[in-house]
Amino acid sequence: METHAQHTIQTILNRSVSPQLVECILSNPRDREEITQCRLRPVMLKGKLLYQLEERRGKQIFHKNLDHSEAVACLARALEFQFRQAQITTMAEDVTILISKKGTVTSKTKKRASQAPAISLAHNRAKRYLLEEGRPVPFLVDLGVMTPEGRIIRSRYDKYRQINRFLEFVEDILPQLDKTRQLTILDFGCGKSYLTFALYYYLKILSGYDLRIIGLDLKDDVIRHCNELAVKYGYNSLQFLQGDIADYTGVDQVDMVVTLHACDTATDYALAKAVKWQAKVILSVPCCQHELNRQLQNPILEPVLKYGILKERMAALFTDGLRAEHLEACGYRTQLLEFIDMEHTPKNLLIRAVYQGRPAQNESALEELETFLHADLTLKRLLQ
Repeated sequence: METHAQHTIQTILNRSVSPQLVECILSNPRDREEITQCRLRPVMLKGKLLYQLEERRGKQIFHKNLDHSEAVACLARALEFQFRQAQITTMAEDVTILISKKGTVTSKTKKRASQAPAISLAHNRAKRYLLEEGRPVPFLVDLGVMTPEGRIIRSRYDKYRQINRFLEFVEDILPQLDKTRQLTILDFGCGKSYLTFALYYYLKILSGYDLRIIGLDLKDDVIRHCNELAVKYGYNSLQFLQGDIADYTGVDQVDMVVTLHACDTATDYALAKAVKWQAKVILSVPCCQHELNRQLQNPILEPVLKYGILKERMAALFTDGLRAEHLEACGYRTQLLEFIDMEHTPKNLLIRAVYQGRPAQNESALEELETFLHADLTLKRLLQ
């Protein structure tokens, strides 16, 4: 039997889910380990009005398109079992639904003095990038990603998206960085350094952080060219040095360590350095994880490991999983995130770690897994 609370919610949703809807946001989840936010908006697909539901679970976002009755039913179920608050915006009114722990429903409707502006019903709205098109960025122009007028060159759009995706990961951790003093950032294995320049431009030029960034790489010609570009752009707090990750001792305190596509165990040396410095933030995109591939053996997994391509991919995934767990054991809150789309490269995982100072109690499980895989990784030895 439908309760009075359910009837109230159903009535509001039936009225609000319409072409006049701007958006409906469900928040205040009952279980924060599950879906933490839902957002519904109208979209036009092949001439038919539908409603796109966006569900956020951790860092992952899922979408599905629903008709009117499906959308209403989905929101009603979510408010009954998952969320305690709904904020509904239509072109004519704002509606708030609050649900107490005892199940009491309170709703408040506020009519608009004037109608909200018409909204776009496009299925894919234009994404806002941190480095906006139309605003020329010197290093992107030299990279051939932008024209001098700030227009993105179509054939380099993937590179433009990758750079912005990286900066979105940086944006997420800005609250962890102290803006009251100068920050030190190290980029190990910086290579041609387009992401290093992007990091400097975003943090120093756009966001106003007082910082110095040091890029380190083995190739003398690459370092020389990057320093020339830094001088050309007037990036006075950006310096590039030739050197090996394992031997670098040029600083005593580091706030952020970046290591992108450092090959095989070079990533481990960079992570170990970061842990030694207790760097507040680590951003690492590993590459060419060969070490575990040579070690990996287990009779239970042998029916799968005999296929070389599967063994290689499993070794890469286990390597990064073990790295993440070792960072957790050193007091970091660690995430494994998708850096760029799988269609561009299978090396698409980013390890993002933020120092919390509270080591995870995972030693026994970690040792058991390493024994199971016959794994003896460089990172473990360096941390010991």
